[in-house]
Amino acid sequence: MRILVGVLGGLLVVAMLLEIFVAFLLPRRVKRDPKLVRTVFAYGWRPWRRIARALPFQAGDTMLGIYGPLGVVVNLVLWVTMMMLGYACLLWADGSHLGALAGQRGVVDFGNDLYFAAATMTTNGPYGLAAHTTFAHAVQVIDSGSGLAVLAIVIGYLPSLYQAFSSREATVSQLDARAGSPPSAGRLILRSAEREGWPAVNRYLGGWETWVAELMETHLAYPVLAYFRSQHINQNWLAAMCTVLDACAFTIAAAPAGTVDSSRFTFAIARHAVADLSYSFHAAPKAPPQERLSAADLDELIGKLREVGIELGSEPDTIAERLTRMRGIYEPYVNALADRLALPMPPWLAPESPTDNWRTTSWH
Repeated sequence: MRILVGVLGGLLVVAMLLEIFVAFLLPRRVKRDPKLVRTVFAYGWRPWRRIARALPFQAGDTMLGIYGPLGVVVNLVLWVTMMMLGYACLLWADGSHLGALAGQRGVVDFGNDLYFAAATMTTNGPYGLAAHTTFAHAVQVIDSGSGLAVLAIVIGYLPSLYQAFSSREATVSQLDARAGSPPSAGRLILRSAEREGWPAVNRYLGGWETWVAELMETHLAYPVLAYFRSQHINQNWLAAMCTVLDACAFTIAAAPAGTVDSSRFTFAIARHAVADLSYSFHAAPKAPPQERLSAADLDELIGKLREVGIELGSEPDTIAERLTRMRGIYEPYVNALADRLALPMPPWLAPESPTDNWRTTSWH
């Protein structure tokens, strides 16, 4: 019995150390295993999301925003607790060879083993207990070393996590003046093309290539970042990504040939990002339940571009055909992520209104 418990305890320690290594130190990968503790986090999201959806919109969004930071803490607590339990099982399997500091071995049980393992990992050592065998000493050293390693990893991990979040949100906030809040591709294209036409749109969309690449890298490396919400309830990183994809798709479909190459590159990396993230979050691609861009809305957008003198590269029917084809290769992935993460997809068109965040304050 003790041998079996010892083997299971050793496997538990190895599994937790391996998972910490995979989660924090392994180079960026789309699919990463093992994920014992991270599975708890993933399954906990479902009832949390269900409860949040039953609340008023603002209260629900606040509740959803708590889950990401809370998940970081819960993951760390579970990893450390499971490691403590594993070390305690190893000590118990060895016969609980613990005793008083003076060298007198007292009566100890599994509770003492657990206390010894926990105190060794988190403090400068357990009070009143000491290891008395070579194996117990070895477990104590490894326990203490792993505790220091986890602490060092956390010290390095949290600043990186919040730096990635801050960088993501700074760019999302900048989208407000161009595309509104919530953002829309139609508004983004019209505002950007107002003075300099397609070259201005192309330059602006080309600037998003780096942001998209960095977001893909950080959100694959730190999946918990996807659960961190924006400071404004009418903004989120996925809506920004979708708006950029929408704007790139329309620009490629409608602009004269050879004038929007930067938009093509941004579209390519953004589509790559949503496809990889969808796979990473086990969100199977599915088409949106409702049409996001009706024929009437597309005609309205084309009409507004013509009103400000923007030259189109093709006839409206050809633009519509190209746009439908391009939307089909990214919208299912965005919709799957939106449903999985409880983030609303942005509209294609939105009326000019004072809902832009820069036009309003909490005082009014």
